[in-house]
Amino acid sequence: MKTAEQVVTADLDYIIEAGAEEFAAMSGRRVMIAGGAGFLGYYLVQAALHWNAKNAANAPIKVIVMDNLSRGVPAWLTALEKNPSLRLLKHDVTLPLPAALGDVEYIIHAASIASPIFYRKFPIETMDANINGLRFMLDYCLAQKKAGKPVEGVLFYSSSEIYGDPTPENIPTPETYRGNVSCTGPRACYDESKRFGETLCVNFTQQHGLPIKVARPFNNYGPGLKITDGRVIPDFARNILNGQDIVMLSDGSAKRTFCYVADAVLGYYKVLVKGRPGEAYNVGVEVPEISMLELAERAIALGKELFGYKGKIVRQESADKAYLVDNPNRRCPIITKARTEIGYDPQVTIEEGLRRSLVWYSGNREGSEA
Repeated sequence: MKTAEQVVTADLDYIIEAGAEEFAAMSGRRVMIAGGAGFLGYYLVQAALHWNAKNAANAPIKVIVMDNLSRGVPAWLTALEKNPSLRLLKHDVTLPLPAALGDVEYIIHAASIASPIFYRKFPIETMDANINGLRFMLDYCLAQKKAGKPVEGVLFYSSSEIYGDPTPENIPTPETYRGNVSCTGPRACYDESKRFGETLCVNFTQQHGLPIKVARPFNNYGPGLKITDGRVIPDFARNILNGQDIVMLSDGSAKRTFCYVADAVLGYYKVLVKGRPGEAYNVGVEVPEISMLELAERAIALGKELFGYKGKIVRQESADKAYLVDNPNRRCPIITKARTEIGYDPQVTIEEGLRRSLVWYSGNREGSEA
């Protein structure tokens, strides 16, 4: 069995090989990743630095991680602090960007609470990051353009949640679907702020000619997602590694497709570099669409194989009465647009992704609360 470190190295090799063209385009550029100390930042940051190490003859990609570090500096980021191509800038995105940022050529806005458990606890902070934080970045891009130092690409992380609970005829879901979303429900702080964020991006693109692109992630999972995050796969991993039964707080019928983080991060870099300004791209996998019950069964089978796990599935009712309110019954993307326009072609199967995830969690069993 591979170690957690071997899983990460193999993933980074895959990302920079499949994204060779995109990383070469960023050579010698400065890339600011807001929220870079979080889940997606884990591979966004490390992939760029890994490309530098493997392509020493090229001008390095300079990475600026901007994060409020409210949960401290993660160990993986601390381990990289002496890398000459990495700069850590402590800043809250809900405040105007600091002058210390300087000039950057690429911006990735990944600074937002994304776990339903936690964005429902911090709804206003979630909206502030997605709306006010985004506006400060777009204003910065406009100022840079007027100063003759134009930003070459901006990526806003939206979400598949902007579709809400699609009607049956709109599953699988294309980017053209307008959504079935509550603006007042318990998930609205996240869903609606992402929708408004997309509106900001489109209008800044149209009014000011800025190169802003939007990604709509579909259920990303894998290394970097803390075991305490509260989403389904880290919860299952924690149960398995602790030798506990897997606890399901629903009937397990809701269906999703799950996109392994290495495929997802590769897709995000493709959207950033090659995506059309003002356009949104689904980033995920189209198959298999599986129920939460089937996901738990697959996780149990892998747990038995890898760790001798002997647990079973047990059902409980959540103490949170709004736990499943507005939770989509199905979530499955059409990714034809990303395939044809930017060459996005995810390769990691759900079986392999779950295997890599469980191995990674076995070496990363602790995590501060998200």
